[in-house]
Amino acid sequence: MSDPKFLTGQFLLAMPGMTDPRFTQAVIAMCAHDEKGALGIGLGATIGGLGFHDLLDGFEIEHGVAPDAPIHFGGPVEPRRGFVVHSRDWGGEDSVDVAGRWSLSGTLDVLRAIAEGRGPTRWVAALGYAGWGEGQLDGELTRPGWFNVAGDEALLFDVAASERWAQGFAGAGIDPRLLVAATGTA
Repeated sequence: MSDPKFLTGQFLLAMPGMTDPRFTQAVIAMCAHDEKGALGIGLGATIGGLGFHDLLDGFEIEHGVAPDAPIHFGGPVEPRRGFVVHSRDWGGEDSVDVAGRWSLSGTLDVLRAIAEGRGPTRWVAALGYAGWGEGQLDGELTRPGWFNVAGDEALLFDVAASERWAQGFAGAGIDPRLLVAATGTA
């Protein structure tokens, strides 16, 4: 496992037995992690009945060439706030480079650019985020609950949300069907 203080650009996978049901089979794309805290975007589940066109409609943006892609459950914090995790071939008003692996944008310019066909070539959209205060994630990483894996672009852009969790473990050589939620005592 890499230094848990700097998970930016990696994925956190929820281990079986995660006590918070909002994170069951969660896949979190870590976009910031330092001594002040951490922020990640959940990409392991989509929000049923909500597509990218609905998001555009909410801001009165014409659909243009944008596909009606699913919207991901980004996390329990600020669930009405939108984010786009995208390829680094586009940058907007507030785009942040995430460890040279992908970018994160959270303003309307990325939505307009995608709809107009001049945005990033690869992207996923989410509502909400997962956030941790100073030292909180570091503490969680000392206990069972999270497993971190490399920030693989294929996992981010080429794998369906429903398959990301299992694929994340498989990429690390782990069959998630063999993981258990509790341990015994000897």
